[in-house]
Order: sequence, then C-alpha cells, then structure tokens
Amino acid sequence: MLMIQEITDKLLFNLDEGMMKRWLNAVLPDVMAFFWSVVLALLAFVIGRRLIRKIVDLTDRGMEKKRIEHGIRTFTRSLLNGALYLLLLVIILNLFGISTSSIAAAVATLGFTAGFSLQGSLSNFAGGVLILMLHPFVVGDYIIEDTNKNEGTVREITIIYTKLATVDNRIVVIPNGMLANSSLTNVTKSPKRQLDLTFSISYDADIRKAKEVLRQVIAKEERRFIGEEENVFVKELSDSSVNLGMRFWVPTGSYWPIRWDTIENVKYAFDEAGIAIPYPQMDVHVDGH
Repeated sequence: MLMIQEITDKLLFNLDEGMMKRWLNAVLPDVMAFFWSVVLALLAFVIGRRLIRKIVDLTDRGMEKKRIEHGIRTFTRSLLNGALYLLLLVIILNLFGISTSSIAAAVATLGFTAGFSLQGSLSNFAGGVLILMLHPFVVGDYIIEDTNKNEGTVREITIIYTKLATVDNRIVVIPNGMLANSSLTNVTKSPKRQLDLTFSISYDADIRKAKEVLRQVIAKEERRFIGEEENVFVKELSDSSVNLGMRFWVPTGSYWPIRWDTIENVKYAFDEAGIAIPYPQMDVHVDGH
C-alpha cells in the first residue's frame, strides 16, 4: 500500500509540475507584454504632458507677440490643451493594442448617445466661439448679465465658461451659452459714460440758485470731458421735493470715483449756499376741544 501511495504522489507531482510549466509558458509572455505596455504608457504620459505644456505655452506666447486679443488666447489655449491630451490618450491606448480605428468606431458609437447628455457643453462651446467672433465683450470689460444680474470684470473666456471678477474680487463663472443667447450690458465698451445724477431740494429753496450751484460743481470737475454736453434741469416735482437732474460726460475708467466725489461735493455746495435737502418727516396737528 505504501509503494502504491508513493507512486501516486509522484505522478500527481509530475502532472502538476507539467501543467504549471505549460501555464507559465502560456501566460508569462502576455504578462511581460502588459508590464512593458504599462511602463511605456507611463513614460509616454510623462513625456507627453511636458510636450503639451511646451506646445501650449509656445502657442500662447506666439499669439501674445502678435497682440491677439486675450480672450481668443485663453480660448485657444484651453481648446489646444484638450485636443493634445485627447491625442495623448489615443497614443497610450495604442500601446495597449487598441487600434485607432477601434477608438474611432467606439467614439462614433458613443457620439450619438453622448450628444444628448452633452448638449449643454456643446451649446457653451458654440457660445464661446460666437463670443470670440462677434466680440460683445473682451477680457477686461465690465459686463452685466441681464438674466440673473451677475456682473463683474471679464477675467477669462474658456471653451465652456466665462469668468467674471466682482468688485469685491469674487469669481463668478457663467456658461458661454447663457451669455451668447441672452442680453447683457457692456458697461465699459465705450471710452466715455454719461454721469446722470438726481438731487432733491426743498420747495422753499431757490431753484435758480440750486441749478447754478450744480453748474459750478460740474465746472470744478477737471476729469470730465470738457466741451461735451452738460445739463442741469428740473427733473421732477415730487410730493415733498423738487428733483434736479445733472448730466455730464466722464471717462469710463473714472466713472465711479467721479460719481462719488460729485455727490459729496454737491452736498457741501448746497450746505454753503443754504439750500435745504428734504428728508422724510411727519407733521402732527392736534385739535384742542
């Protein structure tokens, strides 16, 4: 019995050893091929990423030398960056034996389905192209998006979004499709803006004197456009005040400082001239019986 057991164990060992060798001989080439594919893919990714950065930077510097508008530069930079990374992905997949024709077939198959889920992104991409072609605004303009009342200085125009910086330096990200398909106000498109202010005076005040005071305030403002139209007029007779209007033209870049200074200067001038500015008040009459 012992001899039979030894013979059986020896046969099983030889059988297992033979099967293991055959399995290793069959699997090992594929394992080594996959290992080297992974190594080459990692190497391709590292080298490709550096090349992409250099190509994008060189393209951006070339456009900067040609003084191409900053919005077009940022849009082209993001578009080129995405296209080159897609090309790098195709190269890496080829290293694993996936042919370009197979990738194209897969993209074509998924394209129809993905088109529905990416309608918003495609709309935003098309909106970005329209913005760059029609130039409703450029980087550096101050715009007001009329639908949701977002406003700020345009900092960047990418292939999908436009970034605005608010006056307190918050970044507002708005889809390009929304900006291309809705109305917006470009505050800084023109080099000059009309300053339009309203000041209220008491019904007891001298209107002629108040208008002359406003004209003097305008004359003292050296930052205005001299020679442009300047108006001081009675705008409205309201319930408790006479409202005077003041209009003159100022450089767009100095609009807000001039506006703030003018309001302050008018208050000082009215005080010196003895012109009363009305404020809400209530008169109570008590009848004695």
